[in-house]
Amino acid sequence: MGELQTSFFLPLIGLLCGLVIGGTARASRFCTFGAIEDYVMAARTERLRAWGLAIAIAMVLVSALHASNIARIDQTFYLGPSLPLGGAIIGGLMFGFGMAMVGTCGYGVLVRLGGGDLKALVGVLVLGLSAYAAARGLTAPLRIWLGEATSVDLSSFGGQGIPHLLSSLTGDDARNVWLPIGFSIAGVMLVWCFRCNAFCAARRDIFAGAVIGLVIGCGFAATGILGNDAFDPQPVESMTYVLPPGETLVYLLTFTGSSIDFGICVVLGTIAGAFIVAVWKSELRLEAFDGRREMRRHLIGASLMGFGGVFALGCTVGQGMTGMSTLSLSAPIALIGIFMGASFGIHYLVSTSIGEAMRSFLALHPREE
Repeated sequence: MGELQTSFFLPLIGLLCGLVIGGTARASRFCTFGAIEDYVMAARTERLRAWGLAIAIAMVLVSALHASNIARIDQTFYLGPSLPLGGAIIGGLMFGFGMAMVGTCGYGVLVRLGGGDLKALVGVLVLGLSAYAAARGLTAPLRIWLGEATSVDLSSFGGQGIPHLLSSLTGDDARNVWLPIGFSIAGVMLVWCFRCNAFCAARRDIFAGAVIGLVIGCGFAATGILGNDAFDPQPVESMTYVLPPGETLVYLLTFTGSSIDFGICVVLGTIAGAFIVAVWKSELRLEAFDGRREMRRHLIGASLMGFGGVFALGCTVGQGMTGMSTLSLSAPIALIGIFMGASFGIHYLVSTSIGEAMRSFLALHPREE
């Protein structure tokens, strides 16, 4: 009975989470790349603050789950003993630049696909194949070699969580300080979010950030609690959109010999949720590439997103929100890399010159319209 519950209810919850997060993104125009673009191009921070709100809410929930010791949060790969420093930096930069070339992140590609965007279909295929190859295929040896050469062993601290490092200085148990640290960081982020009058008036952005933060917390609760099967324990995870699209493609190709899991259902649910909202808002329409140059840009960008995202252990959602909620040290490093890579990519697309893009990027201020 327990095995039936795990194999049935966990994918079902993943599907529901995907439906909610895909529908919310489509209805509210929640886009992590769009948030970076708004800041770089127009110094607007509403969508950036919605991103921060999602992180803060997820962080509160995940910290509470960890402190209560009911969801196996310490078993998530985000808190492993090895800090993927090179992966977080290099992979983050690669993912961010690729995201700029595509015009959205892995999560956004699925949402666009749900609205009928054929460019997104190509993006999903290339992103999924590139990510799967980096995880288990042709480029996996290169990723593993680079990762091992640039990782830092933090096993003496008990893991790479920020509370692990801070507790080593005080001699206290990390679990005892996890909740106050998580709540404190989340509190600072909430203050930053709501100190902006424009954001306080942006009800759509507030709603999107709150819903997505709740979904991330629910994902950890589902996999950590329902997935705690004594005979077949499931990985403790939540929303991420790099490797799961590749696993979804493999599942569709090998349906009779494969089993569906939480991550695959999140991908399918995200597309379905975006599709339902697109139909409801009469936004469903087929879109194709304008020409060879645009297609080439999408192919290169999606490939960089796939390899870079796996190397960084996540994307703007996987590391940028889900990883951040676990207080993992690699998450903010990867997030900074993603932000920098995307910012440079935006400047490059505007100037079409690497030199000019670098000068604009190094100016360290938002580009004026």
